[in-house]
Amino acid sequence: SRRCGLAAGRSYSGGGAYPSVSLTCPLPGVPKAVFAAAESRERFETRVTVLENGLRVASQNKFGQFCTVGVLVNSGSRHEAKYLSGISHFLEKLAFSSTAQFGSKDEILLTLEKHGGICDCQASRDTIMYAVSADARGLDTVVNLLADVTLQPRLSDEEIEMTRMAIRFELEDLNMRPDPEPLLTEMIHAAAFRDNTVGLNRFCPVENTDKIDRAVLHSYLSSYYTPDRMVLAGVGIEHEHLVECARKYLLGVEPVWGSGQGRAVDRSVAQYTGGIIKVEKDMSDVSLGPTPIPELTHIMIGLESCSFLEDDFIPFAVLNMMMGGGGSFSAGGPGKGMFTRLYLNVLNRHHWMYNATSYHHSYEDTGLLCIHASADPKQVREMVEIITREFILMAGAVGEVELERAKTQLKSMLMMNLESRPVIFEDVGRQVLATNTRKLPHELCDLISQVKPSDIKRVVTKMLHKKPAVAALGDLADLPTYEHIQAALSSKDGRLPRLYRLFR
Repeated sequence: SRRCGLAAGRSYSGGGAYPSVSLTCPLPGVPKAVFAAAESRERFETRVTVLENGLRVASQNKFGQFCTVGVLVNSGSRHEAKYLSGISHFLEKLAFSSTAQFGSKDEILLTLEKHGGICDCQASRDTIMYAVSADARGLDTVVNLLADVTLQPRLSDEEIEMTRMAIRFELEDLNMRPDPEPLLTEMIHAAAFRDNTVGLNRFCPVENTDKIDRAVLHSYLSSYYTPDRMVLAGVGIEHEHLVECARKYLLGVEPVWGSGQGRAVDRSVAQYTGGIIKVEKDMSDVSLGPTPIPELTHIMIGLESCSFLEDDFIPFAVLNMMMGGGGSFSAGGPGKGMFTRLYLNVLNRHHWMYNATSYHHSYEDTGLLCIHASADPKQVREMVEIITREFILMAGAVGEVELERAKTQLKSMLMMNLESRPVIFEDVGRQVLATNTRKLPHELCDLISQVKPSDIKRVVTKMLHKKPAVAALGDLADLPTYEHIQAALSSKDGRLPRLYRLFR
């Protein structure tokens, strides 16, 4: 008590009246702090209401002045089998343009500006998401705007022509970028799910840019932009207020394309095929300047994993975190805290490897775990050998320390990402769109904690029985044949294949 109370009547450096007190002791004479507390557990849960027309309204309470609200539609490039490829890409670029109420994009932005708001639209293989972040007091205006943008877009000839130009420029830029990861992601999906569902191109092919017009867009919208395929999600607002706004602006509204039935909705289930897609390309001048990127050949090898609705999704997520990886620039090893397998076994041991990174893509009916690697064209054969070996070693022993590290890192990443309001919004919307409910973060953390080494071995063994999907970009003169890669990854009776005999 003497140490805390009398730490000698020295004043704070700022000249305050309180004596200098140890940080482990409360300040004398200061009232006890009273912290804000949630009224009940309901304050933490995601609430879902289904309207009469089938529209789902989901909300998550979060303290703060601003909110994020948006409409998610179960629509994307995977649903374009009966349509021209590239419609979703067009809709993404046309979002927040003129509508029945708003004469132009500028008018929409000025309306949002009054509430400190910003807007964005993102299209993926299975979802299109229209989102607005703004002051929560402007919720009525925001929902009215979202309803108009999704159901009453004008799609004028001028806007469609501008979109064509923007898409052509984006496609040119995609082929010129030093980072080929978006292009490789398209290629690996096309190889893994050839000509079906998530294997369909996410970007509009150049030859289709002139074929897509208002009639084509309306035909697609009439099939997929229906209330039963939509979720209105919000974070940072009261659920009752959001439901009230949804009833006001999204219930009983006839869309601009009419209420007639469109073509039958494509309900195809993803069919994993495996295979290889190769693009021979001169990468020698991809990045010029004082510090040019060296000429590289890029390889991505993948195997089918599982849907995010399956129980094995969590072990696959832990496995992906355990593999980790990144670029050679940061491959400092244990001294820099980089303990994932692709750092320790690949980048730290093979200085000529420019990149080795694991990715996990998961959808409602399938998934894909892949490794992207880059190296000099003369060392492609050895690079492929090293990556296939890492796939095989996934089925081997899993150390308790590395597993616990991967689980802790995954939980940490999950919780840190969910500190962001837009990320919570997307998580709420996607989960409710797929399952009509939402698993809370603590439930996911509990599932992650339960993953055992045997779970990792089980999912890897199941994965290795599939044909590989391979995407290769650059100088491919030394690339092993697809048959060699497939043979290297095929494990019989649990024994490791003879990699060196196959490749040498």
